[in-house]
Order: sequence, then C-alpha cells, then structure tokens
Amino acid sequence: MDARGHPSGEAPALGRFLARAAAVTAVLTAAGSLFGLLRDQSIARLFGADAGTDAFLVAWTVPELASTLLIEDAMALVLVPAFSLALSCRAADGTLTDDPVRALVAATLPRLSLVLAGAAGLLVLAAPQVVRVLAPGLPDAGTAAACLRLTALTVLTFGLAGYFSAALRAHRHFVAPAAIYVTYNTGIIAVMFAGHGLWGVRAAALGVAVGGALMVLVQLPAFLSRLPARRVRPSRGERAVARSRGGAAGGAVGVGLGVVAPVVTFAVSRQAQVLFERFMASSLPAGAISHLNYAQKVAQLPMVLSLMVCTVTFPVVARAMADGEAEVARRRVERDLALAGIVVLLGAAYVVACAPQLIGLLFERGAFDARDTAATAAVMRVYTCGLLGHSMVGALVRPFFSGSRPPWYPAAAMGAGLAVTAVAGVVAAGPWGVYGIAAANALGITATAALLLHGLGARVVAIDVPRVAAGLLRLLLAAGVAAVAGRLAAGLFAAPLAAAAVGGVAVVAAFAAVGRLVGAPELPYLFATVTRRITHVR
Repeated sequence: MDARGHPSGEAPALGRFLARAAAVTAVLTAAGSLFGLLRDQSIARLFGADAGTDAFLVAWTVPELASTLLIEDAMALVLVPAFSLALSCRAADGTLTDDPVRALVAATLPRLSLVLAGAAGLLVLAAPQVVRVLAPGLPDAGTAAACLRLTALTVLTFGLAGYFSAALRAHRHFVAPAAIYVTYNTGIIAVMFAGHGLWGVRAAALGVAVGGALMVLVQLPAFLSRLPARRVRPSRGERAVARSRGGAAGGAVGVGLGVVAPVVTFAVSRQAQVLFERFMASSLPAGAISHLNYAQKVAQLPMVLSLMVCTVTFPVVARAMADGEAEVARRRVERDLALAGIVVLLGAAYVVACAPQLIGLLFERGAFDARDTAATAAVMRVYTCGLLGHSMVGALVRPFFSGSRPPWYPAAAMGAGLAVTAVAGVVAAGPWGVYGIAAANALGITATAALLLHGLGARVVAIDVPRVAAGLLRLLLAAGVAAVAGRLAAGLFAAPLAAAAVGGVAVVAAFAAVGRLVGAPELPYLFATVTRRITHVR
C-alpha cells in the first residue's frame, strides 16, 4: 500500500495508462491538425483571400465559438467533473438501484439538446442581423448570411459532440473524442471539392455542417456502449441519500446554473477575442480577416498539441479533487504546466524561425499568392508572442473547474484580459493594422494567464507559483535562443522545404541545449525517458 492507501502498483499503472492515452491523443490530435491544415490549404487554393473568403470566415465564427463553448472549454469543464463525480459515487456506493451516470445523462442530455436546437434555429432565422453585428463593414454581407445559415447547425452538432467527448473522457476513453477533428475536417474537405464549382464558397459552409454531424456519429457507438443497463427507479429515500452525498442519483450531480454560469462566461469571454479581431479587421482592406485566420490557425498548432497532456489528465485531476486527494492534484498540475510549456514554446520557436517557409509550403498555390504569404507570415510571428499565454490559460483553467462548485475567478481574469485586448486593439489597429490586432491578442491573453497562475495557487490547488513561473521563464529563454538559431539556419537555404527542415533541427537542438543549461523543468525527466527507451530498443 502507498501513503494514500492505494495498492502499490496503482500509481505506476495509472502512469502507464496516461502515457498510452497521451500517445493516442497526440497521434489523433496531430492527424486532426494535419487535416485542418489540408482544409485551410483547400480553402486558400479554391477561394484565395478575398471578400468572398472573408464572408465565409465571418460565418465560421459560429462554429469557432461553438467549438470553444461546446467541445473544448465550457462543456468539458462542466461535464468532465460532473461525470467524474458520478463515477466516484458509483464506486463508493454500489447499492443504489439507479446508476448515477445514467441518471446524469437522463437529467441533462434531453434538455441540452432542446436548448441547442433552439439556439441553432434562432441563428438561422437571424443570420443577416448576426452578420451585421459581427462584421459591420463587410462588403459581401449576403454571402456571409447564406454561409452562416449552414454553419449555425454546428451549435447542435458540436454540443452533442462535446457532451459525448466529456462523458467518454471521464470514463478514460480517449480514442473517439480525439478522432472528432479528423472526421470534421475530412467532411469539410470532401464537400468543398465536390461542390465548389456549383456553390462557390458556400460549399465550405455546407462542409462545416456535414463535418459537425460526423463528429457526433464517430463518438455515438462508444458513448452508448458505456451507458449502464437501465435499473429499477430508486426509492425516494435512496434518492435523498444520494443527494446528501453529492451523487448523481435522480439527476442531482450539481450541474445547475451555479455550475454552468462561471464556465460559460469564461469560455465566451475567451472566444470574444476572436470576435473582436474580426470586428476590427472588417474595416481594413479585403483579405485582412483571411490573413489573420490563416496565421492564427498555423500559429496555434503548438498550443493545441501542448494541451493534449492536460486533456488526458483533466479527468484524473477532477477525480483526485472529487476524492479529496489534493496532493495528487497538485503534483499533476505542476507537471502538466511544465510539459505544456515545453511543447508550446518549442513549437513557437519553430514558427518564429520558419514562418515564411511554413506559410509558403502550406498555402502558396492557386489564388493564394506570394503577397498573401508575406502578409500571413508576418502576422503569424506576432501571434506567437501570445502562444504561451494561450497554452497556460487552457492548462490553468482546468483545475479551477475541477471542483463541484466552479469559481468566478477565471471568468473575471478572462474579462480583464479581454479588456486589455480591446483597449490595445483600438489603439494599435489604426497605425499597425492586422499586426496591431494580433499584438493586442497576445497582450490580453498573457495578462489572463498571469492572473490565473497567481489565483490557482492562492485559491484552488496549492502549487508553488514562484517555482512554476521561474521554470516557465527558463523555458522562454531557451525558446528565444532556439528561434534565433533556427532563423539563422533557415536563412542558409533558398528552397522552402530545406529551410524549414534545417531550421526545425536547429530549433530543437538549441532549445534542448539551452534548456538543459538553464535547468528548465521536466527536460531532464524527458531526456532520461528517451534514453531509457533507446537503450531498451537496442
């Protein structure tokens, strides 16, 4: 037995499971990101960066907001702890005649589906008015409204996909949730190529609607297989006992307005940064929104990959907090922050070093010309200044929302960061255009990350904030040196592919060397793990 009374082999077994789950999630996340790049390449090739593409991207604001609210942030942050609590109650007391997980699903899924369907219907009816609010200076508002009527369907499909993902992750099943973006982007690409000649950019919007439906279908079998068989309805006395224990019997698992409101407010405030960007860019020359979009999609890939660790461990943190194991949660959170920092800063260094080569290789074909490549690459380098902030916000907010009563502090921190973004954007958009908008985004999200890091140690999990911050600063130093080394190495080659490859090698080598030199956290552990694996293979 260990110090917490668990069997001595349980912690290593959990570690091996998390490693395998992280590996599977990494592969499928990378595949989803690759298909996302292929999707963006297809949009650039078929439609370029003009007024029509800007119109579609305004309509794409709806699925982007829906994915944040209903898949990546709000839905997961509410339901993973709820399902974890239901599973904890099931494990603690198997005598109840109504399974807590089934009771939670029965109490939440039908109502949620009705609300989401109603919201999607309202967006379809009010599409022209929504476009005027999102982008008042948009030249092609009619096309944007037509596209929005199609993309509005993702409010329902993304909501169902996010619900299934949260339930499956709480059950420690990660394959189907990690595969949703592969199916989503495959649907978009297929419909675009099949219909662009007939429907133009509207084919991309139809692809978004089809892709959203595929996200639901790919998870449905796994979700249904994990629902327990229906049991006899519990007596009134049993339901009272379950409610007193915080269980899910009879639908009482704490998923009420007090739980949902702080999480939704945080998620909406976070996505409002994108809404603000497009609002400001709608009055700039045609193509500005497109350049911002392409730059953001590529620049955020390191952030997405960095959060795969937190995606896998979030149910573990939520279950540890539900079981009262604060020390387990603390150690897990500190390690997650260090690992996320390594991944995102290594990726950011590479993006800064090889931005023109990456954009040229990915997008410069068809209607996307060299001028678009130069503009997008410059914006992307500015975006990378906020990548650490984006990654830390995604990692830090999970422990805040792992308890039974989510606090309002993350929403307040996100609101403060949004205010910084808005003020800086208004000031900077005039003289610097899209570069000022991107810089404002980076400044605002970094402010939010700093507030969340400070608040986490003081309010939720007793992490060592000075030590974590010092470790991140050491990683940031290593990333800065690596970016310079990679850019110098890439400049030695004229061919974009060769420059990107050599620049990547230089970035990794410099990051590892400087990180070891300054004692960056988790790097010695990673080096030791890799060395053991190589020795084992030999």
